[in-house]
Amino acid sequence: MIDDRTGLLTIGELARVTGLTVRTIRYWSDEGALPPVGRSAGGYRLYDAASVARLELIRTLRELGLGLTDVRRILAGETTVAQVAAAHVVALDAQIRALKVTRAVLSTVAKRDSSVEEMTLMNRLARLSAAERRRIVEDFMAEIFEGIDTADPDIRRRLRFPAASLPDDPTPEQVDAWVELAELIQDPGFRAQMRQMVEFNAADRGPDAPAGSSLWFMSRLVSLAGDARRRGIAPDAPEADEILRGLLGGLDRAVVRERLTAASNVRVARYRELQALVNGLGPQPTYDEEFVWVVAALEAHPAG
Repeated sequence: MIDDRTGLLTIGELARVTGLTVRTIRYWSDEGALPPVGRSAGGYRLYDAASVARLELIRTLRELGLGLTDVRRILAGETTVAQVAAAHVVALDAQIRALKVTRAVLSTVAKRDSSVEEMTLMNRLARLSAAERRRIVEDFMAEIFEGIDTADPDIRRRLRFPAASLPDDPTPEQVDAWVELAELIQDPGFRAQMRQMVEFNAADRGPDAPAGSSLWFMSRLVSLAGDARRRGIAPDAPEADEILRGLLGGLDRAVVRERLTAASNVRVARYRELQALVNGLGPQPTYDEEFVWVVAALEAHPAG
């Protein structure tokens, strides 16, 4: 206490009571978070018992990571601790997600022994905001479906990957897959391939065709080709022609072969694989051998 029996404390005495340094208390006071209640005859700042309680609250809020601006607003009654805490939770969540992405990027860089250029690209793509990732996907979807109103809605749904975002705690493999996927869907050549595949899908569909009919056809194709392979039927065998006739009816086999070749393209298959990796779905069946069998059978039996 000071000698004038006012019951007030100097900064030095306040520091001894609270365990804080004089420099810290002076800084908080200068910033307006802890205004003095008066001045001594010598011009020294003085504080009362309420200042001690206020100082303890400031210390607690600062230890929780709040800036002095928020501290001042709370002390002034302009906002509540709960409101500021909720805002900081959101900010901390964003920081945690960013740190997890950084960790995953660094793990991927270490695993791949990436160059500086590769690391820069990976970090830039992985750190894209959810809105920016969504924009990349929306731009991709718009280009490959623009003006094609009869494409099967299920095809559109399957080509889109949910939210186009990495999970909150991505694995290095997911970061790697997202980076490759982002590069792939922005490649003009790949977009042209996907556009051709969608055009093939929509060519014979009327406006009233039920959703999923294209997928039903593919499922039946895979099933029949798989059964033929298990039975040891070669693509050039007469039995293969019968299978094609039952599957395709009077469809133009040359057109079907062209469409299947587009759908089973290596880059299209890689797109599906990366999509599954980003979404944590694990390896997905590709049915490559079944498609190869059908294409070979169509080449061996070009006319129905």
